[in-house]
Amino acid sequence: MEVFAFRAARRPVLVSMPHVGTALPAGFADRLVPEAQGLPDTDWHLPQLYDFLEEMGVGLIQGSFSRYVIDLNRPSNDTPLYAGATTGLCPTTLFHGAPLYTPGAEPDAAEVAERVARYWTPYHKAIETEMTRLRGQFGRAVLFDAHSIQSVVPRLFDGRLPDLNLGTNDGRSIDAGLAEKLAAVCAGAGADGFTHVRDGRFKGGHITRHFGRPAEGWHAVQLEMTQDSYMVEEPPFPFDAARADRIRPHLRRFVETLVDWAERQA
Repeated sequence: MEVFAFRAARRPVLVSMPHVGTALPAGFADRLVPEAQGLPDTDWHLPQLYDFLEEMGVGLIQGSFSRYVIDLNRPSNDTPLYAGATTGLCPTTLFHGAPLYTPGAEPDAAEVAERVARYWTPYHKAIETEMTRLRGQFGRAVLFDAHSIQSVVPRLFDGRLPDLNLGTNDGRSIDAGLAEKLAAVCAGAGADGFTHVRDGRFKGGHITRHFGRPAEGWHAVQLEMTQDSYMVEEPPFPFDAARADRIRPHLRRFVETLVDWAERQA
């Protein structure tokens, strides 16, 4: 199996979905505790939710393998992105803190290095190559890192997460004017009952922080969305078409804003 799926962009925006994969290497599932074998911390159904991307000419890259194998949105040296509770490059716990592996089955340093070479490096190289191409063709490139998470994860954040969590690395990863436009789109979703925050608990992971270089013509933004905005947060984590139909127009406006800004700057 390919470590990621990729569709080249026809317009100056690339969408990254690093946590949608569910594939596991041979024998990997046998090392996981029963609760982890259902892959509960996956960013479920995002390709279906963002089904409008191809018709818009926006590029897409999505990981094929589970984040339990390797988290493509962490630095390859596993430097923590946030103070307090977080998850690592090759996580050993579930989001709520329970062990991921059966005792003694955790990866050692050599296995982690092998996973970086096999999964992490190709994904990031593909983003770099496409962003370089888009900047050369359009004069700038925009990366949208799309995520979702359960609305309540006490180990990672207090209370209920806002529905739309815009991350710009405290304004460092994207043009300031574009960030304001995106925040306005999120605020507009309030008319349909969706809450939002900018650079709150989720400010953008490694992908946003690394590829967000406005001075070099690369702009990056992350959107972390609550999963109960479009699905049921209980196993088997089904897609909810009615919920999705409420949030999808706002997501489409979010992407349209990225495309319109990038093309107007050309």
